[in-house]
Amino acid sequence: MLGARRRIMLIGWDFDTRIELEPDGATLDGPNKLGDFLNWLPDNKPDLDVYLLKWSVGALAAITRGMTPIFILNWLNHPRVHLQIDTRHPVKAAHHQKIVVIDDTIAFCGGIDMTVDRWDRSGHPDDDRHRITPNGKTYSPWHDATTAVDGAAARAVAAIARSRWEVATGESLEPVTDVTETHWPDDLEPTMRAVDVAVARTLPRLGDRSEVREIEQLYLTVIRSARRHLYIESQYLAARTLVDAMIERLGEPDGPEIVVVLPRNADGWLEQKAMDGARERLLRALWNADRHDRFRAFYPVTEGGQPIYVHAKVLVMDDALLRVGSSNLNNRSLGLDSECDLAVEVTADDPLRDEHRRQIREVRDRLVAEHLGMSADRWRAEFEAWGSLVGAIDALRGSGKTLREFDRATVEGEASPLAENDLVDPETATRSAILERSYRILASAPLRRQARHAHRTRS
Repeated sequence: MLGARRRIMLIGWDFDTRIELEPDGATLDGPNKLGDFLNWLPDNKPDLDVYLLKWSVGALAAITRGMTPIFILNWLNHPRVHLQIDTRHPVKAAHHQKIVVIDDTIAFCGGIDMTVDRWDRSGHPDDDRHRITPNGKTYSPWHDATTAVDGAAARAVAAIARSRWEVATGESLEPVTDVTETHWPDDLEPTMRAVDVAVARTLPRLGDRSEVREIEQLYLTVIRSARRHLYIESQYLAARTLVDAMIERLGEPDGPEIVVVLPRNADGWLEQKAMDGARERLLRALWNADRHDRFRAFYPVTEGGQPIYVHAKVLVMDDALLRVGSSNLNNRSLGLDSECDLAVEVTADDPLRDEHRRQIREVRDRLVAEHLGMSADRWRAEFEAWGSLVGAIDALRGSGKTLREFDRATVEGEASPLAENDLVDPETATRSAILERSYRILASAPLRRQARHAHRTRS
């Protein structure tokens, strides 16, 4: 953001202006708190505008965290800091995209929100004093991932951000065309260079706009195309459509190994009942289908055994495809919420095919090694010796920082009547609206009876 000249766009599920950009104090330049920093930037860059778009329900939820609602902050901020609340979504839908765009030349897209409880280090030390909210409360270890892209990929993500802004506000923003240099951070080493990047979206039906289910189609295509390994990190496991596709592959004698890394529990009472309940049901279906012993589900823990909350949304297929985004393995991400994922596929005509395959393997290896508390080199050697993703992880899991397996004993007691419930995890905007209308009809019936009773009493 310090390198921006014309425009910064921040598109998110949630923002908290109180968070610190650098937990140890001083930034490269400017204030350390996000809100102060965004106000400071235009004062020091006369041609810069900042656009921040936040989901409406997230704005109301901010009050419970002690944050001034962002629509009140809008009255106080710099005239070139444009803060808007996005209410343009179907009933019960969420705007779940997490996008930052700088001058249309570099874009960040993935799972990380610029809000509380998100900061952590890859090592997830138990006693990290920096895992603290603006209110002074500590929070649990957090595992997340995002991407940075430049070139045509950044311009594609920028177009999605501008479209969101226009749908939410009615204001059309032109592309930034007078900035050509990329503000790539000096200390960020690119994972891959000179590679095509695909953008996959979920957009619900809204007014005259048809729904977009590119993310669902990409998930299904990848699951059906995997040859040897599928490595997945997700906040939820609740989409039966995707699980059914995995079950079909597990039934094949020579199908792929599938490893899924999830949080131990969802966050909050209702989510635990609904999402953990759905996970329990779908895990049992996967275990029953795993006749060839090729499926595992794990949750990561710290050195001291504390569960690490998995918020990352990552998929690696063999050494051929890498995908990082905002979507989870749940129904909402496939048809109801707005989502954005980026993916790279190594094709036969890629002139850097071998190099890109190696880089995709390195991303997977880094993640698995991090969870197992070991170096990537050690993990890679063990994996090559075993020739099996499942076998190597099973052999290397142990005490301390590691991956713990979900098994039937782990999920015992997590069955719930809210599992795979459309009120919590609807598949489409249409389904959500029907359920909302039905709920209102059911809720109004006892109210009408109470009204009639009150009228008779008064008479």
